[in-house]
Amino acid sequence: MDRWKPMSPYLGGLLTGLLIIASVLVAGKYFGASTSYVRTAGMLEQTVAPEHVASLGYYQKEQPIVEWQWMFVLGIMIGSFLASRASGAFELTGTPSTWRERFGPSPVKRGLVAFFGGAIALFGARLAGGCPSGHGLSGGLQLAISGYIALVCFFIGGLIMARIVYRGR
Repeated sequence: MDRWKPMSPYLGGLLTGLLIIASVLVAGKYFGASTSYVRTAGMLEQTVAPEHVASLGYYQKEQPIVEWQWMFVLGIMIGSFLASRASGAFELTGTPSTWRERFGPSPVKRGLVAFFGGAIALFGARLAGGCPSGHGLSGGLQLAISGYIALVCFFIGGLIMARIVYRGR
């Protein structure tokens, strides 16, 4: 992948910090992403069982609506796509080369693992009241010890899983 130059991590960190500050100033909340996925699930479920969704206490607290965090997550997807196209790094593939080397070329297998891994991560994020990156970034901004603990655990867990899945490569 020598055909593109990645963004400076210092610039990325600066922009992320400014975005967190803007989210507090504009919306009065720290940004996060995991609630948006739950809201999306609720919106999808409303199409087939609106009475059931309305009766659930969780969806009374986290209403299944399009709100600023939902738009934030949509913006992440659109922005990632545009940035990858602009940098020349965009590549449409069913399985990344690292995955193919370790697990084979099946995009179905890759999709199933990604889906179930995401479901487990989302369950944990909702159980913890937010995703580790949200806790780490927003908590770190507030100088909260719990935010730093979440961030450290997130990275340690990621390193351990990468080592297990990719056998140390």
